[in-house]
Amino acid sequence: MAALPALDDVLDEYELLDSEDRYRLLIDLGRKLEPMPDALKTDATKVRGCAASVWVYPQRTADGRLHFLADSNAAITKGIVALVLTAVQDRPANVVAGMDIAAALAPFDLSRQLSANRTQGIPSMIALVRETAHRLAA
Repeated sequence: MAALPALDDVLDEYELLDSEDRYRLLIDLGRKLEPMPDALKTDATKVRGCAASVWVYPQRTADGRLHFLADSNAAITKGIVALVLTAVQDRPANVVAGMDIAAALAPFDLSRQLSANRTQGIPSMIALVRETAHRLAA
């Protein structure tokens, strides 16, 4: 499984595409997430506020970086969670805690590209990542 690409690289490609191809790009990005074992897909790792089922499991590496496993039962939603994680994956917890993840994702203008039903869970995904980073950075 390939590592997630840099957020800037995803944005460069995203900006060149039309709406239909942007969907495909997000779905392909979701396919790049490393597999999340079913045993980790529990109520405790489920992201609240998403129309589809989304699970995010945070891990802290030995050098203090955050690494997330994630999955969704919907391909486009899995791509959205992959996009969120692309902004923060494998960064130090204190760096992620200080990031404005929503601002990093703003150039994608997801609320205009996707239905409200598909984007309603993004703030919950971001909140979970930020809360994890704050907790682990302390």
